[in-house]
Amino acid sequence: MSFLVGAGPVIPNFGKGSACERSNGWFCTDWLHAHWGDTLQPALVQHLWLSAVAVGIGFAIAFVLALVGFRRRPFDAGIGALADFLYTIPSLALFQLLVPFTGLTVTTVEIALVSYTLLVLYRNMVEGLRGVPADVLEAARGMGMTRAQTFRRVELPLALPAILAGLRIATVSTISVATVAAFVIPKGLGEPIFIALDQNLFKTEILAAGGLAVALALAADGLLVLGQRAATPWSRA
Repeated sequence: MSFLVGAGPVIPNFGKGSACERSNGWFCTDWLHAHWGDTLQPALVQHLWLSAVAVGIGFAIAFVLALVGFRRRPFDAGIGALADFLYTIPSLALFQLLVPFTGLTVTTVEIALVSYTLLVLYRNMVEGLRGVPADVLEAARGMGMTRAQTFRRVELPLALPAILAGLRIATVSTISVATVAAFVIPKGLGEPIFIALDQNLFKTEILAAGGLAVALALAADGLLVLGQRAATPWSRA
């Protein structure tokens, strides 16, 4: 053990690349340029696809459940409790519960991501529909509108701000949780993060992948804000 006497701190040797990469600098632009096409861009596209599929399926399921809960109030408590329960399960635990049934597949990831969207989407949809003023509904019935016409022309448009607000929250949270999907499948922006963690904490890869996940969430939220303003011009007034 005498050869350890007086030894300095052990610095990981990253072998090749620029001086920034070899010294594990905080943000090596050379690495970004070299690995954008083979690492970051594919991970970004995969992450976008995983999140979009989960939010789309979750929105469709939540909409059907919201119609049931809104029109049949006895079912609302049960549906809400189920959505609450699914949301409280930690993501890694939910993945582990699903793997014995669906394996290390995209299906496992999507089931978990969809489960996390239901609480926000369902609650906002139901509250938005219930928030329509009673006098507005009475006026619609007085004009001779059927139940379906009232829902389509009055209730749904007036509930749209709450529904889209829930969609924004669900989208941003799904993009965040999707990084954990790399524990199950080698896809999404979580994959380069976990690879970097296994490679002596390569800072550039962690910051680049994490930054892209944040940028994707902000971009998606911004697009949904613009869509909400376009779809509900009366709310601005």
